[in-house]
Amino acid sequence: MAISHAGSSTRVTAAPAGSNNYRSAFAMVTTLFFVWGFLTSLNDILIPHLKAIFELNYAKAMLVQFAFFGSYAAFGFISGKIVEWIGYQRTMVLGLLTMGVGAIGFIPAANIPSFGLFLTALIVLAAGITALQVAANPYVTVLGPPQTASSRLNLTQAFNSLGTTIGPPLGGLLILKGADIAADKLKAMSPAALHAYRLQQAATVKFPYIAITLALIVLALAIALYKFPRLDNTKDYRPTKAGQKGDSIWRYPHVVLGAVCIFMYVGAEVSLGSFLINYFNQPKIAGISELAAAGFVPFYWGGAMMGRFIGSAVLQKVKTTHLLTFCAFVAMALVLISMGTTYTSGAVTNIHLNLLFWQGTLALPHSWPMWTILAVGFFNSIMFPSIFTLGIAEMGPLTGEASGLLVTAIVGGAVLPEIQGILADKIGLQHAFIVPVICYLFIAYYGWRGARIIQPSLD
Repeated sequence: MAISHAGSSTRVTAAPAGSNNYRSAFAMVTTLFFVWGFLTSLNDILIPHLKAIFELNYAKAMLVQFAFFGSYAAFGFISGKIVEWIGYQRTMVLGLLTMGVGAIGFIPAANIPSFGLFLTALIVLAAGITALQVAANPYVTVLGPPQTASSRLNLTQAFNSLGTTIGPPLGGLLILKGADIAADKLKAMSPAALHAYRLQQAATVKFPYIAITLALIVLALAIALYKFPRLDNTKDYRPTKAGQKGDSIWRYPHVVLGAVCIFMYVGAEVSLGSFLINYFNQPKIAGISELAAAGFVPFYWGGAMMGRFIGSAVLQKVKTTHLLTFCAFVAMALVLISMGTTYTSGAVTNIHLNLLFWQGTLALPHSWPMWTILAVGFFNSIMFPSIFTLGIAEMGPLTGEASGLLVTAIVGGAVLPEIQGILADKIGLQHAFIVPVICYLFIAYYGWRGARIIQPSLD
């Protein structure tokens, strides 16, 4: 999921098209979108892994997402200021190096092992990703003519989705292998045996995150040494439809409701992705192991990637509000179907796969609860960019403030999964999906009526 941040006062003028230098710079920055998508999706693997190691309930396991997405609210404004102070390129380098510090922090967390240290490492990692997004997103918009800025952002977001698609199966193969031990067997272990088991399982994160740390350092060096094209940052584009004396973003319902909508959308997307592995592990849903379930998570994120390519073409002919409303209603219906159906044991189709990062047989359960939840990813695809575009529409010189408010609302990815985790502990995981249902209902309302621009009276 690519997230833009326009809160910084730094402005750059769009670069001319047709230069190989600009195309190579675009390719360099697009790599960053892939990286943070990949790392963000690994949370979906860490949640069931840490839940099993530390015998956590769902509410405590969701602290992983709370720590990660809470960083957007904590570090978003600071990152905007850093861009103003040191510029886009240096902020990208700083973000990558901060991510490297967070990634290497998984090693001492695994050595102890300590859930608190894992959360601390995640916060540092997310702080780096926040800085990276604040710098990379606006930079992409100026690496070419203004009329194709949206196309460039859609392309980079597709590579972000590619990262979220590859992350879960690769992470599951490296981290979840050999992790299936029943809870009753864990309780029967002696303290010494339990500690040894935790050390063994926690150690599975070491190799992936050491490799990630090294890759981040190499990428930081590449970005630091690369000669990005000089862009004129002396000009300032200021539309005039909003921003009169005494005006404020809080006077515009489409901005305020847009922030609530971003909060709901990110919360729903993260809630779904966070619980997929535990959800598919349940006998009434799919009855498959956590390792096998990790192989299905890419269907969720891959659907989002496909939807972005298709949606970019559809949006050229269909109004954004109409498509947003339609997708929200379909997503809501799919979650409701998953909540109301169960899996019939024994109905399985085997597909043999030989992929770069995984080889073997993939058993496809004939499971309505599983496949309907996975299908939600496709309809999620156009929601974030659509909501963001509608939320800052016609704000003129207040666009930066409006964008900053929408970025802060990404904290929904920290709050709503935690609420769903609490509900899952009390009423069961399947019924706890009522949380994203409510989110999609509000998103549908925003597309239907909430996104209308109402000019406020300044009298």
